Amino acid sequence: MEEAPMTTRQLDAELFGRTVEFDYSEQWFGYALLGLRLVMGWTFFYAGITKVLNPDWTAAGFLMNAIPQGNPFAGFWPMLANNYVAIIDPLNAWGLTLVGLALLVGAFVRWAALWGAVMMVFYWAASLPLANGLIIDSHIVYAMLLFGLGAFGAGRLLGLDSIIEKTDIVQQTPALRLFLG
Repeated sequence: MEEAPMTTRQLDAELFGRTVEFDYSEQWFGYALLGLRLVMGWTFFYAGITKVLNPDWTAAGFLMNAIPQGNPFAGFWPMLANNYVAIIDPLNAWGLTLVGLALLVGAFVRWAALWGAVMMVFYWAASLPLANGLIIDSHIVYAMLLFGLGAFGAGRLLGLDSIIEKTDIVQQTPALRLFLG
């Protein structure tokens, strides 16, 4: 049995006024996106479901005690803990869980990636000033990975978005594709 030749494509993009062109392997690109989607999905899902299933979990302890000295939003976090923890706890636990689940099954990936990135930016802001770096930490890396998954439509790779996009409602309302992919 002959091995099929690896298909390559060329990416042409204009970035910051400069044309960028390079060849890439469709097969390895697909594996990479699928792998990133699944790894990020599990990371979010596990972080969320452990909170959902623990009736004693609350973000209040973190918000009150784990914010670094010198945080530019120092008054914001205790205010959330004191006045809004009943909203913050389910938003955090269920947000992580649902973003993770969406990424794992490849459904509404752009929508999930957006909200996952928003959560990561909040976590990043809570960790300022950074102990290991000036601006970039793992929260920003996760946010950018989520941006990439949404930009590339990673939900179409062995995910439900490829099926959802073919439904009548999406065909009749193309704007819904903004949430898929």
